Amino acid sequence: MAACNMAFAASGFVAAPSVANSNNKPRLPSMLMFTSKNINSSRLVVRASEEAAPPAAATATVTEGEAKPKAAKPPPIGPKRGSKVRILRKESYWYKGVGSVVTVDQDPKTRYPVVVRFNKVNYANVSTNNYALDEIEEVV
Repeated sequence: MAACNMAFAASGFVAAPSVANSNNKPRLPSMLMFTSKNINSSRLVVRASEEAAPPAAATATVTEGEAKPKAAKPPPIGPKRGSKVRILRKESYWYKGVGSVVTVDQDPKTRYPVVVRFNKVNYANVSTNNYALDEIEEVV
């Protein structure tokens, strides 16, 4: 369906498709018409006919004997879930404190992918925070 600017519709607009009829059936008229005889009462008329089945597209089917080559998974980044980490961000409430890793976002574009949970809450009564990979070190 084509989009049209209503400024063009104010002057009157008629569009008819140029699709050939592949059936032997008589073709019903198909058109889209905008009229602007009366500005106060706008009218949109849409007529549609039966559409023929879309042409058979060349689709690639996988047979049972063939297998798609699997992409090798990249190695996981950051510490494992549940491991203990020490915080190295100086402005953090938990600086030099130890917390446990909740999750690590594997997207390399994420700025702070490691979510760490602490036993102690900060002034806002929050016990988790996100950190970059270089702001934490794993505690053995």
